[in-house]
Amino acid sequence: MRRRTFLRGATALSAAALAPWPPGCTGDDDALTFFFAANPEEADARMRVVSAFERAHPDIRVRTILAGGDPTQQMSTFCAGGKCPDVLMAWEFNYAGLADRGVLLDLNTLLAKDPEFAATLHADSIGPLYETFGFNGGQYAFPEQWSGAFLFFNPALFAEAGAPPPPGRWDTPWTFDQFLDTATALTRRDVTGRVTQWGFVDTWSPPYSAALFGMNNGVPWAVPRFNPTHLNFDDDDFLAGIQFYADLSNVHRVAPAASDTQSISTMGLFASGNAAMALGGHWRYQTFAQAENLEFDVTILPTGPGAAAKGMSARSAIGSTGLAIAADSRRRQQAWDFVRFAAGPVGQALIGQTGLFVPVLKSAIAAPGFAAAHTGIANMAVLTGGPSHSEGLPISPDWQRVHALMDRAIGPVLRGKRPAETLKAGLTPQIDEVLAGV
Repeated sequence: MRRRTFLRGATALSAAALAPWPPGCTGDDDALTFFFAANPEEADARMRVVSAFERAHPDIRVRTILAGGDPTQQMSTFCAGGKCPDVLMAWEFNYAGLADRGVLLDLNTLLAKDPEFAATLHADSIGPLYETFGFNGGQYAFPEQWSGAFLFFNPALFAEAGAPPPPGRWDTPWTFDQFLDTATALTRRDVTGRVTQWGFVDTWSPPYSAALFGMNNGVPWAVPRFNPTHLNFDDDDFLAGIQFYADLSNVHRVAPAASDTQSISTMGLFASGNAAMALGGHWRYQTFAQAENLEFDVTILPTGPGAAAKGMSARSAIGSTGLAIAADSRRRQQAWDFVRFAAGPVGQALIGQTGLFVPVLKSAIAAPGFAAAHTGIANMAVLTGGPSHSEGLPISPDWQRVHALMDRAIGPVLRGKRPAETLKAGLTPQIDEVLAGV
């Protein structure tokens, strides 16, 4: 069975089962409310978990609330108005602000009353993912999926160009130079010089992707990761990784320029066979799996000389979402039952079987259902090993302000207007002021 046909029938539930938040609802009916953001395919996967939970707990009814627009703003509005959903989807880059304002419950209070589940969860969890949602001594969410970044690649285009297959494991990295040589060999132009096939495209967020290349040159975003007072945008190796990423389009012309991406879809380029490699995460898997006449595999990110000098393997971004409970939930036990189910072995096994997410428990990643949902992937170690080869974004209540500064400052670097070195004086002091609370 072709991958596209297999996945087309894998999601039997419809996003139409989702209910919007009723304008007049005061949260005093008998339903447990669950707020999350998702595209239609992701919504189907979540509804499978919700339905399985309701079958296991027939006395608990779950009302799902699908986010629209800015989920963080919606959550803040709901909770400020006294209508905070019982269970909330949490993102690694924004949950600390909610926790700092007392919106989220410290789940350690419930773990202490459920030692058997606590022992199971800790034994089965992947440390970096679980720790992502620990802030100031509290555990404000349990991770529910790994959404780290890696590379999709088209094996047929590699074969046509005579390019060697890329690595299939995080601990066997390829270098920046090898990656550039491969992207150059896979970029094709017509007689007028117009690119007809790109060696590399980015389907993620370029400022974050650039920093991910910085991280793969041997330097983390920040030390410490939690409540940092300084980010490494003034480190020469980190900046060299950012510069390498920017040069892929501006100097080497193996990737679309920032101006090009205003009028073309990088996802579309890869899905149509007009790009050989695409940076993204497992959230792109469903789109590519349903593309006509596209066979693809996955590989790891390249590492720079800074990482090689330190003997470091390739790294991904943690990129996790989690499940949290509202601090003022009046259905705390029901919410705990749901979070424990969805983030525990049963729910995570279901997540793995959908083929839409990479689960976060070791048992679910190793389960046959996860491999069966990825029948076309030869380099499964890229997915199964991704969570344990990840480093995360800094965790700070002020991350939204940091993001705005970073987005504005890195833009000119990615467009080739300024060298990455200018971030030392142009970005670092501003971020330091925000993190210092100035």
